[in-house]
Amino acid sequence: MMFSLIFSKGPLLDMQPGVRVCAPSAALLSLFCRGCLSRVQSWPSRSFTSLSRQMGRWNNTDTSNTQDNPRVLITGGLGQLGVGLAQMLRKQYGRENVILSDIKKPPPHVCASGPFVYADVLDYKHLRELIVNNRITWLVHYSALLSAVGEANVALARKINITGLHNVLDLALENCLRIFVPSTIGAFGPSSPRDPAPDLCVQRPRTIYGVSKVHGELMGEYLHHKYGLDFRCLRYPGVISVNTPPGGGTTDYAVQIFHDALSTGHHECYLRPDTRLPMMHISDCHRATVEFMQAPECQLSLRTYNIAAMSFTPEEVAKEIRKHLPHLKVTYNPDSVRQTIADSWPVRFDDTNARRDWGWAPAYALEELVSDMLGSIRDMRTNEGFPVS
Repeated sequence: MMFSLIFSKGPLLDMQPGVRVCAPSAALLSLFCRGCLSRVQSWPSRSFTSLSRQMGRWNNTDTSNTQDNPRVLITGGLGQLGVGLAQMLRKQYGRENVILSDIKKPPPHVCASGPFVYADVLDYKHLRELIVNNRITWLVHYSALLSAVGEANVALARKINITGLHNVLDLALENCLRIFVPSTIGAFGPSSPRDPAPDLCVQRPRTIYGVSKVHGELMGEYLHHKYGLDFRCLRYPGVISVNTPPGGGTTDYAVQIFHDALSTGHHECYLRPDTRLPMMHISDCHRATVEFMQAPECQLSLRTYNIAAMSFTPEEVAKEIRKHLPHLKVTYNPDSVRQTIADSWPVRFDDTNARRDWGWAPAYALEELVSDMLGSIRDMRTNEGFPVS
């Protein structure tokens, strides 16, 4: 049996310059808020075990849930991004409404900050229990092996980055969740436009990390168009932060150089001094993610967007750091694996669509990023009793 839910979007309104805003009818707004599947034509067997039960949920006229805060589950929450995003979401939606998860034991301050649970993205049944028992409505999927680490263990990267992705996509579809899956500059390859890289172009990456991210972008878009899944994806630049140590990415030098500048005064860089890559302060990354998740679905012309802030080389960031720490010495010893990866990535992102559709704008440029990173690391080292160079 085949079902089709057909409706039209409301008129577009010019509420802010350059930002698309739509005004759907009250009935349509209720459908969007509940994440219902608007273009259902057939049903995946694993995701929909009871058609009548699901149809009853989507067509229920009780809209009380739309007044509730979202219930958020973050997978891979102990990586670079999860803890900070959870803090931002908890400030808006409440401490108990945002659940961090990972397969590692969290440090005490993470346990004290809000709910944390064990979750392995390869364990479909356990993930389903977490989603159902905790009434999850938003899923942020951060579990992944990054570029350099993935190349060292392709089989594990394939399992986590692709099989794990399929699990969360199926569960999001089954439970009518809004799901966010990040992508990356690594989703582009040597044949992609590099300066700038647009949202839509040839990608063809040459790392398992990049291949898995393109796969995620396309699977999410497919499930959105075929079943109405509320899939959302941002291509992150290199993300620079203080609190989490580098985790095996190609842009990790841009974090380590700040720690080295304040500890030893010397940094050995594994990329050439002229290797330009897109970068972003973690605060901008978190804010972009939250604003994108909050954007009304009718404002989105794409399911995957580039977001940009700045683009710099190791030589340029070292020069900016020397304005604060003139003694910094940087030597260059290019690593063949990471350099090859970096040379295949974009030099800059074109994020015109994100700025137009949902009002994206970064707050940090290179000067502000360097000042903030040095100040934060200096305070952290002082509080922990370490000397500052």
